[in-house]
Amino acid sequence: MYAISHHTQSFINLIIINHSSSILHSPIEYLKGVGPLRADMLKKELGIFIFFDLLNHFPNRHVDKTKISFIKDITPQTEFIQVAGRLLFYEVIGEKRSKRLIAQLKDETGILELTWFQGINWIQKSLHEGSDYLVFGRTGIFNGKPQIVHPEIEVFVPAKAEGKTFLEPIYPTTEKLKAKGLNGRQMAKLTFSLLSQIQPKDIEENLPDELTLKHALIKRYAAYKAIHFPQSLNEFDAAVKRLKFEELFISQIRLNLVRLQRHQSSRGVLFEKVGDYFNNFYNQHLPFQLTNAQKRVIKEIRIDTARGHQMNRLLQGDVGSGKTIVALLAMLLAADNGYQSCLMAPTEILAQQHFNGLTELLKDMPIEIALLTGSTKLAERKKILQGLMADTIHFVVGTHAVIEEVVQFKNLGLAIVDEQHRFGVAQRAKLWQKATIPPHILVMTATPIPRTLAMTAYGDLDYSVMDELPPGRQAITTVHRYETARAKVMDFAKTEIEKGRQVYFIYPLIEESEKLSYEDLMQGYEQVKSFFPEPVYKISMVHGRMPSNQKELNMQRFVNGNTQIMVSTTVIEVGVNVPNATVMIIESAEKFGLSQLHQLRGRVGRSSEKSFCILLTSSKISNDARERINIMCSTNDGFKIAEKDLMLRGPGDIEGTRQSGALNFRIANIVNDKPLLELAKYEAEKILTEDKELSMAKNLQLKKYLQLQKGTTAWSKIS
Repeated sequence: MYAISHHTQSFINLIIINHSSSILHSPIEYLKGVGPLRADMLKKELGIFIFFDLLNHFPNRHVDKTKISFIKDITPQTEFIQVAGRLLFYEVIGEKRSKRLIAQLKDETGILELTWFQGINWIQKSLHEGSDYLVFGRTGIFNGKPQIVHPEIEVFVPAKAEGKTFLEPIYPTTEKLKAKGLNGRQMAKLTFSLLSQIQPKDIEENLPDELTLKHALIKRYAAYKAIHFPQSLNEFDAAVKRLKFEELFISQIRLNLVRLQRHQSSRGVLFEKVGDYFNNFYNQHLPFQLTNAQKRVIKEIRIDTARGHQMNRLLQGDVGSGKTIVALLAMLLAADNGYQSCLMAPTEILAQQHFNGLTELLKDMPIEIALLTGSTKLAERKKILQGLMADTIHFVVGTHAVIEEVVQFKNLGLAIVDEQHRFGVAQRAKLWQKATIPPHILVMTATPIPRTLAMTAYGDLDYSVMDELPPGRQAITTVHRYETARAKVMDFAKTEIEKGRQVYFIYPLIEESEKLSYEDLMQGYEQVKSFFPEPVYKISMVHGRMPSNQKELNMQRFVNGNTQIMVSTTVIEVGVNVPNATVMIIESAEKFGLSQLHQLRGRVGRSSEKSFCILLTSSKISNDARERINIMCSTNDGFKIAEKDLMLRGPGDIEGTRQSGALNFRIANIVNDKPLLELAKYEAEKILTEDKELSMAKNLQLKKYLQLQKGTTAWSKIS
């Protein structure tokens, strides 16, 4: 078996066909062997509407028809196998949901049980006792005997091509399609029929000849033929390389064109000077020495805002890397040039924290700063709205409240969004519309984004990374403890509380069963109370079911130090800043993803005091969970963790990376194909540096392809 490593296929006709012939535009029902009924199913199940969609429905593996194993070779470790044998008998047993078709296949070494739960009537018609069949599928052991559930089965005809690999494509399909006679092998017959009608002129080249020669890439038409029906493994590998490179290269060209267009045409307010506000704060009131990473990002922002084009910059910095001070210096730069700034945060408590932090930093500066949230009293709100319109308020910090229509600015020049993935595109857009010339945009995230993901999902943005912690911060010590060591963990937490520190207890939020997670939390709360009895210890509790005012109050009590312990679900994942909290105990840590564990850990280690994160699990955990926990214990580097998370989960599962579908590659995988992605990025940038308009003769076929493709892919800019 030979598998294509590819990401979840997007069958919604993302890529438009670029050829002169109309054959590949033909509706799928016109292909021999399809017809109206099957066409309807193909559209609903796989998004295959036209011939070209079928051509882009790639096989997920190829089976070497000459390689036939024996039934006796099946072990508990066997994954897939292909065997040939005689069908002894078959029968339908059970009723309703337990109804199934079972059959027995015998070769010279043993007997294999075959089972089908769906498509029984259709499969039954194709089986004949005493006939020889070729069977392929995922193996299992049931009651000590080998079994394949839902095998692919066909009449056995020995391969005639001696000494030659006979690779047959097996296509992804669905149970509903199988019930209509469209299993993986039937899909192969349709694709073979389609390819027999297509000529090289139907699939025009889209890469510059110089590029295909340089990297020994086969022609596009040849690649499409060989990806489906290769004559050899080498031919198959060449097809995969060509189509993966094409997909990654085209995506990089498009991202770079978007960025170039924005740099050239998007009008922006001009911050032409660094004045008294910035210099005074930087020289007199900066509470600590900036890291080199902070200095680099501030310099990038200064260059961006002085060009007369709108800045559109993503700032990602690991938990505690000092993004807030960078945001403040950017706002002071705006104030020096006569512009107001807005900082939008996803929750009231985070907005309040930003406001408190900025107020403290600016206490000796003549800067007017306001806080606008849903809780702001009517009289105060009225005063803030008047101040923004009169330009007497320099900075406003707020939640979604700042995007309400009633909030208007005299001179908004900079909009900063914290934890940007928590806001929808439409919500952010309302903020940009509050100025005649769109304000400069700085979006910040503490969720580390692996470089490979950033290159594909955020390639159209200018991109800053802060990968240093401010001086004085100590690395957080992370340890794994089993449930059996709970008493020792509690004793350790007590010693930290006796030193005047605070402690978090975090419980998983099980979305499938809110009731269960609520009960788990309440049980955990009672357990914590039994170890830390009142009135000696004071405990806050926060969870999603709580009324928001109660939640804010309980959180504020912990923030202010009125309680030593916070028992919570993951609602505290982002933004809560309690420098005095030095212990984070994560219950059932095996139920959390890597990224979430890292975000939670970031709630401690926010001062110069030594901090600890304790991952509590049951004694029986899966290998995946064990790997996640080992990674957490071995590094505090959010970027390393994000790369590992990407490898473990795949790009399609990473939450909040982009709402645009930018990662729906048909065949490329940005994790496994990282070297190819780097190459595609390099070549795309090189071509556009030399020929921004793609008007040179050698780039015309690429330009033609992009023009035909325009508007068919759901890319979106942050602003």
